[in-house]
Amino acid sequence: MKFINPEIKDYIEANIIVKYAQFDDAHNISHVTQGIKNSLEMAQEYPVDFNMVYVIAAYHDLGLPLGRKEHNKHSAAILLADKKMLEWFSADEIKIMAEAVEDHRASNTYEPRSIYGKIIADADNDLGYDSVFKRCIQHSLANFPKYSHEEHFWRIVEHMKDKFGPDGYLTTWLNSERDKRGLQEIRDKLKDIEGMRADFNKLILEEDLR
Repeated sequence: MKFINPEIKDYIEANIIVKYAQFDDAHNISHVTQGIKNSLEMAQEYPVDFNMVYVIAAYHDLGLPLGRKEHNKHSAAILLADKKMLEWFSADEIKIMAEAVEDHRASNTYEPRSIYGKIIADADNDLGYDSVFKRCIQHSLANFPKYSHEEHFWRIVEHMKDKFGPDGYLTTWLNSERDKRGLQEIRDKLKDIEGMRADFNKLILEEDLR
C-alpha cells in the first residue's frame, strides 16, 4: 500500500471495506481485499493513479444490497455521492472512477471506458480455478438455498462454461499472462467433470460445516 495516500486508506478501511462484511461469502471482505490487491498489482504496468485504482476496487461491489442485476451502476452512484472524495480528487477524476466501477461487470456488452475500468474488470475476475470455483459455490448457496447439492453442482458447471468456456462471455481486457494461465486452467478443468465433482464435494462440505 506504499502508493496509497494514508488518509484515503484510513477512510476506505474504516467506512467502505467494512460494509462488505454484510454481503454473501462470494462478495465479502476477502473478496474486496483480493480485488484491491489484484488491481494494484495490475496497475504497476500502466501510467495510472494508484489512489484512484485503490478507490475503484474498494467501491466496485458496494451497490450489491440495492440489487445484483445493476449493482455496478448502484456502486458507481454511491461513489459519486461520497463527498469525502472531493478532499482528494477532482470532479473529473471522480467521474472516471465512477465510470470504471460501472464498467467492471463481466456481463457488460461494451468495453470499459478507461484503463481504470479494464483494471478493475480483470482484477474482479480473479481468474484461477480454485478461487473461481469456490466463489461460484458460495454464490449458489447464498442465492439458491433450496437447491440440492446435485442441482448446485450442475448450475455451477453450466455457469462456468457459459462465462469461462471457449465461447464464454468473459473478456479479459488487459490480456495479462496471469489471466491467460488462469482462464486456461478453468477451461482444462471444465473438460474433467468428475474431477470437478470431487472438488465440489470437498468444497461444499467445507461450506456446509461453517
